[in-house]
Amino acid sequence: MRTHVALLRGVNVGGHGKLAMPELREIAVSLGFRNVATYIQSGNLVFASSETSARRLAARLEEAVAERTTASPGVVVLARAELAQVVAGNPYPGEADPKHVHVTFHSEVIGPDGAAAGLAAADRARELGSRDELAVVGSCLYLHTPDGLGRSVLAAQLARPQVGRAMGQLGTARNWSTVLALLALLDE
Repeated sequence: MRTHVALLRGVNVGGHGKLAMPELREIAVSLGFRNVATYIQSGNLVFASSETSARRLAARLEEAVAERTTASPGVVVLARAELAQVVAGNPYPGEADPKHVHVTFHSEVIGPDGAAAGLAAADRARELGSRDELAVVGSCLYLHTPDGLGRSVLAAQLARPQVGRAMGQLGTARNWSTVLALLALLDE
């Protein structure tokens, strides 16, 4: 059995996408997943499965959640080794506060148009005096917000619809503290 993390998009954020974590765990068990656990209330699920296709696991979980609840979040699934690569590939290892680094996990590799849109957003943010930075690595967009996410000019730029359209795929963000905690859960 291989261990995985499922990252559900938009769960329990701002009163929307309500999904109780005990219910999510029950759904995962009903799908035959083993060693099921959730982390905080924002749709982070760790589990073991003999299925190796992240795409198939995500589709099964999306379908089951939509069938059994009023939520219909998109899901990104990574194997433990893939999450470890995300951690090892952090382009901002010198940031002392893990809440100032965020990763947006995408369902596929971010293509040239998506990367260009992200870099253009970073350029606009810099023109406005922002210290924020971003790096696109494979299917992840790393965001460094030294002044905090709530004050991030770049995060606001990235939230613009045209940037989302250029990315053209499902993405869901987690702060670095959560990423590290999920990897630790997978290692238990």
